[in-house]
Amino acid sequence: MSASSDTHNTLSGEEPTRRDFIHIFGASVAAVGVIGVAVPLVDQMNPDASVLALSTKEVDLSGVPVGQAVKVMWQGKPVFIRHRTGEEIKQAEETPLSALKDPIARNDNLPGKDDAEDKNRVINPAWVVVVGVCTHLGCVPLGTSQGESRGDFDGWFCPCHGSHYDVAGRIRKGPAPENLLVPPYQFLTDTTIRIG
Repeated sequence: MSASSDTHNTLSGEEPTRRDFIHIFGASVAAVGVIGVAVPLVDQMNPDASVLALSTKEVDLSGVPVGQAVKVMWQGKPVFIRHRTGEEIKQAEETPLSALKDPIARNDNLPGKDDAEDKNRVINPAWVVVVGVCTHLGCVPLGTSQGESRGDFDGWFCPCHGSHYDVAGRIRKGPAPENLLVPPYQFLTDTTIRIG
């Protein structure tokens, strides 16, 4: 029987031949082999346990007095946490949106692009939590240590190029185009947060 008659048999709806079976079997074995190689290859690209352990960080806030800030590291980035005074909260809440360079909250805890009002930048008004990376060129602003310059708006100041952030982490002056990012976080207790 010739190859043309094999093709004719398959196309005409007749019984499959031995050659048809060998072709289907060969294609099936090749598909299983590709899957057998692809699954471990893709799996080895997943993050290992040490990376997953760094994806969240719990921070005890009980030692941060009112008016002070701390810097912690999360996923290799500094995170600023400030315990705001009543005056700082009032100042942040009363700042009109028209005074802000960036009108977007940039809060990973919110689903959309909410405006940058103070209430959209914090979970608890007494605490502001922001990623401490200047949105201009990635420098780390000053303002978390005692005696450091907090800029013209009493928040954070990036001396590299002169970006000034307010007490809610919003850009107010200088070349930075966006507010400091608010990372995903939640309060576990009144004095403990989990970032990530």
